[in-house]
Amino acid sequence: MNHDHRDRRELMRLTALATEGELATAIAAFDPPPSVSIVRAPEIGLVMVQGRAGGDGAPFNAGEATVTRAVVRLASGTLGFSYLLGRRGDAARLAAIVDALGQDPSNRDTLDAAFIAPVAARLAAEAAARRDERDATRVAFFTLERGENPS
Repeated sequence: MNHDHRDRRELMRLTALATEGELATAIAAFDPPPSVSIVRAPEIGLVMVQGRAGGDGAPFNAGEATVTRAVVRLASGTLGFSYLLGRRGDAARLAAIVDALGQDPSNRDTLDAAFIAPVAARLAAEAAARRDERDATRVAFFTLERGENPS
């Protein structure tokens, strides 16, 4: 896999985890704002979620999840896509715009400063807080050798 695909995959991961405000801030960082046309307006649908027993067993249908998708085109012709969990029409449209902007290497510095770094920092801080909370309740089990057991 080449470097551009990894970068785009990471950008799309961050757009899926970003708040609507973070996405709007990323787009607002561009002056002038990008000229965007809607190819596919945000649509809400369902996807089937599969699980596996024990993580490696036979797959089974665990249930359905609501997903919102959108597709936009920049004036340059670049298409941006987004698929977000939940009913998040405005966020899906903004995420698609961020995806399209991220495909142009000249936008990478602006996106990194206005979107990638702040969102990655927020996610890292949230993960650290969850880890600290988890570690605070960790129980360490140990065994002591008792003197009455013959060796």
